[in-house]
Amino acid sequence: MSVVASYSLAGKRVWVAGHAGMVGSAIVRKLEARNDCEVVIARRDRVDLRQQNQVDAFIDKEKPDAVFLAAAKVGGILANATYSADFIYDNLAIELAVIHAAHRCGVEKLLFLGSSCIYPKHAPQPISEDSLLTGPLEPTNEWYAVAKIAGIKLCQAYRLQHGRHFISAMPTNLYGPNDNFDLQSSHVLPALIRKMHEAKQRRSPEVVLWGSGTPLREFMHVDDLASALLFLMERYDDPSHINVGVGADLSIRALAELVADVVGYTGELVQDTSKPDGTPRKLMDSSRLYALGWRPEIDLRSGIKSTYAWYLANEASRHTLAS
Repeated sequence: MSVVASYSLAGKRVWVAGHAGMVGSAIVRKLEARNDCEVVIARRDRVDLRQQNQVDAFIDKEKPDAVFLAAAKVGGILANATYSADFIYDNLAIELAVIHAAHRCGVEKLLFLGSSCIYPKHAPQPISEDSLLTGPLEPTNEWYAVAKIAGIKLCQAYRLQHGRHFISAMPTNLYGPNDNFDLQSSHVLPALIRKMHEAKQRRSPEVVLWGSGTPLREFMHVDDLASALLFLMERYDDPSHINVGVGADLSIRALAELVADVVGYTGELVQDTSKPDGTPRKLMDSSRLYALGWRPEIDLRSGIKSTYAWYLANEASRHTLAS
């Protein structure tokens, strides 16, 4: 592994592509807290990141030194199954446009954000970086996974042919402020927060959960991820993608019970086993990252508690009115 500790974001113009999303907004918060670099953003109503000409015009004008590519179309099992074409097209288009523009404009360094779903459904646990492309993907999100694998390969190809310092990080399941709480398109943790909250408000006797509840998942607060990404941007420069996780997992049932406890919902949790489970287990091997000296700081209960507080302050009333 090659590690470059000399690259510094201090004094640089840093483009956070996808700044309005959960991950992008967390990166922006971390960068602004440093107060030693200039954050550049491309507003969605002005730049369509799927359009090469618009991305080219933006990057030529703003001339960023570094890029965090956090823009993506994301969603849970239902969204992936419903909008399969959108998931593969939009994500491929964003990656192609941004990575090629960064190369053409001579960006010093780019970090591409992938996803743990790139790995085979039955990869050995915990999942190491070497597991990529060693088996079939989980069918419920393969469209998104294929696009993310392509993003990794794009970064490697531009490194190989053009010597670009483009790297890729693969985070585990994420949650936190600015998450998506739409029950039709969200991931499991924000969906559970909303379900438990609304059931509590309505005094519902039970909450129905998808699947058996037995799949094991790892969850990282998005602020921890943002911290890791800034760390990697300055200290990592290797062709291989690198995992970013917390090193521990729990069952979806245990997660639901934890969320219910934090929210204060005391009704029954019922499993609908007619619904799909997805991958049986997905725990990342983040030992390569840890060996570089970075560790997560936010425990799951504290992270869920702060995320629920954010939901109450920003989302709950909107969803109640829409219901």
